Amino acid sequence: MRYRKGRRLVNDAIVSALIGEQLDHSDAQGAIFDGFPRTGHQAEALEILLADRGRTLDHVIELEVDEEVLVDRITGRFTCSKCSASYHDHFKLPQVEGICDVCGGTEFTRRPDDNEQTVRTRMAEYRAKTAPILPYYRERGLVRQVDGMASVEDVARQIDTLLDASSERLGAIQGQKAEG
Repeated sequence: MRYRKGRRLVNDAIVSALIGEQLDHSDAQGAIFDGFPRTGHQAEALEILLADRGRTLDHVIELEVDEEVLVDRITGRFTCSKCSASYHDHFKLPQVEGICDVCGGTEFTRRPDDNEQTVRTRMAEYRAKTAPILPYYRERGLVRQVDGMASVEDVARQIDTLLDASSERLGAIQGQKAEG
């Protein structure tokens, strides 16, 4: 996580406190952590946060991707400055060059960090810090792999299927407890 203006990483204590606060004030049965934990220290902190609240981690979803294709996907994306419609250099160009299909705008922007060097640095950081925590979660039977190279709709469908199966199991367990 980064501070908004300075692009500095938020320290683990702040992230953990924010997650703990959100868990304390949420009426939801579950939570989805997107991009957290990223390090062994964060994984340990998450275990403590959940245990202190009588909760457990049900799944760790690993998106399997081809790094070269991922670099191309990220570095090619851009949006309309006016309405934020999404485009891509190779996969989805405006129907008329330089004109947004949605609003007719003529100015487009790219995120400053959507460049090859930044993407490769992120992937190296993932391999160095995040990938090493996967064996811990695999040993606990929590890792579920999803084909991150599929379409956005297919990736969402795969994740929904995993979460729906988990919800059905939880409902069955709660039903058994109510009967017993």
